[in-house]
Amino acid sequence: MASSPSDATEAPATAWPGPARRTSTVVLILCWFAIFAEGYDVGVLGAVLPALAAEPGWDLSPIELGALGSYTVLGMLIGGLLIGTLSDIYGRKPLFVACLSLFTLCMAATSLAPTPLAFGISRFVAGLGLGGIIPIAAALTIEYSPPHRRSLNYGLMYSGYSLGILAAALVGRSILEEHGWRWVVLIGALPVLAVPLMIWRLPESLEFLVEKGRTLKARELAAKLGLPVPPVRSRGAEAVGWRGVLAEIFAPRNARATIAFWIALFMGLLLVYGLGQWLPQIMRRSGYELGDSLLFLAVFSFTSAIGGILLGRLADRFGVRLTVFLAYVLGAAGIAALSLKGSIWLNYLFVAVAGFGSVSSSLILTGYLAGYLDPRVRAGGTGWALSFARIGAFCGPLLGGTVAALGVHPNWNFYAFALVGLVAALATAAIPTRPLALSRKAG
Repeated sequence: MASSPSDATEAPATAWPGPARRTSTVVLILCWFAIFAEGYDVGVLGAVLPALAAEPGWDLSPIELGALGSYTVLGMLIGGLLIGTLSDIYGRKPLFVACLSLFTLCMAATSLAPTPLAFGISRFVAGLGLGGIIPIAAALTIEYSPPHRRSLNYGLMYSGYSLGILAAALVGRSILEEHGWRWVVLIGALPVLAVPLMIWRLPESLEFLVEKGRTLKARELAAKLGLPVPPVRSRGAEAVGWRGVLAEIFAPRNARATIAFWIALFMGLLLVYGLGQWLPQIMRRSGYELGDSLLFLAVFSFTSAIGGILLGRLADRFGVRLTVFLAYVLGAAGIAALSLKGSIWLNYLFVAVAGFGSVSSSLILTGYLAGYLDPRVRAGGTGWALSFARIGAFCGPLLGGTVAALGVHPNWNFYAFALVGLVAALATAAIPTRPLALSRKAG
């Protein structure tokens, strides 16, 4: 039987009192907001790409336009490796706050970029912070969610990502033509104003405190939050640096699951970043006006947000693996169907299906991985997986740029991305049914 994230993590208590439920809600909202800010940051490039292509003096080719998005992903790859592992060593809250501050401030720097080189550098540095947000938010959301709501809460939290992309598309459609791309980007710096609230209200991970032997601090925080102190694990004293993380997730008993997760996430993020950046430009090349092209991105993002919540509920009921597999297949079908030149409303429907079955699937799969991992390596292991997956995200914008540079019909973009979706589905089906934590005990 397929396992859900709740199978892989131990609940602090079977019944959650009022203070614990409030803590869960606060963590969910704060992580949602950070993921929303990240989604806007990632989505803004797709929203302003048509304007960047026409920026006076820049003269960017399709390959160079694709590279602008890949600079961000390269930073995210490094950031996921570095920040996810450091958060398992030094604490999740301080790294989370630092990452949010870094990438939002870099949005302001990007809006002032005088050259493509300066634009690319600011996007790379922003990526360092962006790469650390997701694994830490995943770890905190899973830890502070009741067992029966872990997939649902993860889907709710990660809906902020899609809604952030939606906000970027809507802001772009509202002000891009009149005010230019720099103002669209600058709005993405506003979430830095929420940093003081994060410092005040976001709790540190109780699991982290216990694993580091800071039991007095863990007891004080647990009493304040209305939660019991997590039990000390027999292997809690072992180091969880990057060597320890890799040794655990690539141990023979866990290698198949790790490889399947990594391939599925690689393909999933290739879809997310490739379509997220190139969808408006592809639709423009297919004959649609700028405003309509940006609405395609908005529909893509909105349905992926709704899809994340719906898939979370379905995953809690029917199992994550089966749910994500079917969603990837559905998404691939929706992407391929965009090659059929129908009415604009029919294409909106196909874009909605594509968003539901690509972005939403990847979000729920990331949550599944976070619950699959031993808590000692949860943030680090998720960070390593997402960093590998961001090689796929790096390839996504380049894939769209390469197809555009070939001068072939825009339909070939849809065929290529649909094939990627099918590979993601097959890799998901290959994930073993037993979670890593259980296989570790069995081994």
